[in-house]
Amino acid sequence: EILPVQRSIHQVIGQVMKRHGITDSRPPFTPAGFDSGYQTLIALDRAHGGEVYDAIKQIPAFIRLLASSKHESIFRQLRHDSIPAIAAAGYGIRIDNPNEDRYRAAWHQEYPAQLRSLDGLVFWSPLLPISDDIGPIRFCLGSHSGGVVPVITATQEREAGAYALRLKDEASLIQRYAHTAPLTAPGDLVVVDFLTLHASGFNRSHRSRWSMQFRYF
Repeated sequence: EILPVQRSIHQVIGQVMKRHGITDSRPPFTPAGFDSGYQTLIALDRAHGGEVYDAIKQIPAFIRLLASSKHESIFRQLRHDSIPAIAAAGYGIRIDNPNEDRYRAAWHQEYPAQLRSLDGLVFWSPLLPISDDIGPIRFCLGSHSGGVVPVITATQEREAGAYALRLKDEASLIQRYAHTAPLTAPGDLVVVDFLTLHASGFNRSHRSRWSMQFRYF
């Protein structure tokens, strides 16, 4: 189920290279090298990466995985007597580029950034092995039991939308909980309560961090 997603990403990167007249000298597709050429693209023009980002969320194999009955079954197990639904604007494939902290997700809850229901779950799965240097997601264990945390709007000029939301008293809040940052690989799945406090890791590698997110509520 993941292999065709990776293959399609490889094809999309090739099409963006072709569109901009960039010579495609990449080796043939392999699952381990599905993102070959992407670092070349963004080194030439960061906007090329945005084209890839917008296109890959529309890959049919990705949509099929998003709507898998297995995810619906997991949701029903964790939310008894529920009627599962997919957050229509709440799915995609993140690309977190090396040392590009501007778009890194700071400590947050999915709610209120995803205003669907308090009874929501995020299904998160990487498309490449997650190592310490590529920046695993960090979680505050048990923090969902604390309920909705008030947020304030950051004032930094470059922040907008969900990136502008910051937890009130963030420093003291995240110190209340034990933290974990699991090292995962393609095929692994992390299921996250909408109220669990979590944050993106810092990518200090030479490769972008690719991951899939589906949000059910």
